[in-house]
Amino acid sequence: MGDGQVGVRRGAFGKTGDGTPVEAFTLRNKAGVEVTAISYGAIVTSIRVPDRTGAMADVVLGFDTLDGYLKDHPFFGAVVGRYGNRIGKASFTLDGKTYKLAANNGPNHLHGGVRGFDKYVWKAEVLAGVTGVAFTRTSPDGEEGYPGTVQVRVSYMLNDANELSIEYRATTDKATPINLTQHTYFNLAGHNAGPIVDHELTIAADRYTPVDATLIPTGELAPVAGTPFDFRQPARIGARIDDPHQQIKFGMGYDHNWVINRKGDGPQLAARVVEPKSGRTLEVQTTEPGVQFYTGNFLDGTIKGKGGTAYNRRNGLCLETQHFPDSPNQPSFPSTILKPGLTYQSKTVWTFGSR
Repeated sequence: MGDGQVGVRRGAFGKTGDGTPVEAFTLRNKAGVEVTAISYGAIVTSIRVPDRTGAMADVVLGFDTLDGYLKDHPFFGAVVGRYGNRIGKASFTLDGKTYKLAANNGPNHLHGGVRGFDKYVWKAEVLAGVTGVAFTRTSPDGEEGYPGTVQVRVSYMLNDANELSIEYRATTDKATPINLTQHTYFNLAGHNAGPIVDHELTIAADRYTPVDATLIPTGELAPVAGTPFDFRQPARIGARIDDPHQQIKFGMGYDHNWVINRKGDGPQLAARVVEPKSGRTLEVQTTEPGVQFYTGNFLDGTIKGKGGTAYNRRNGLCLETQHFPDSPNQPSFPSTILKPGLTYQSKTVWTFGSR
């Protein structure tokens, strides 16, 4: 496939420190929408979509070359696992045995540990019959302290309705927690357009999971009504992002999990984002019970991204579809334990548009 053609374009994207080659896969549809993902971390490096006038822009934060992704960065575009989000006190007990994990986020375990799924080269295959790519890897028993050898597959598929489907599958030979998510940072005005506070957000959730000072859920499913967490109607992200609410203080903005209003099993609306100036829109549907909305509160301008752009505080937003944080330690939350003989399956769809 040459430039401008519909389908999948495959090419080199550098090598890791030990010389392992990394490939890039660009999916392109009839509307000219392009999604690029690489075999390192199954990272989405670029999504180019039109605004209301047809002007294209890359709407995700990231780097021009592999080097940026090999350095320390806040999970730009990555698939995170074995457990996305936090596990309290970096430990959990399963079938009577306690497992100790890396405490890489204060006292807690975050996004799979010191070397999670985002820091490995995955095997890649171009999918037949669709515009898509699948990434697979084997996570060995004991990796980052987790039990069980886990076989993981993540597929990205782009259709002509500007829908990017992300499908996750995993199997294990021992019971283990698993909670995979996609950690892309969006800025629908363009990755280099500055703060996302003027984006308008809707979250299809009546409740959220409040956290303690270390961002671990308290176990409560609290109503959003009357709080800065009420996005049931479209609201400007920046309108209440610095409220004196205790939860906002804990997160330094939004860094919380919402409990999606689910009915049935299929993909359902989790969130909708509108960027008023460009008119670009993003709708997120998922089979997951929760979505972590994060407003890039810890970006501080030290990271130079694409084109030398300094990514400052709140220059990107994440909508990480997932099970709830700390579920292995919270029996009242939906279970994240995958058992042998069963298949973990999850699907999230990002639909891009304009108005």
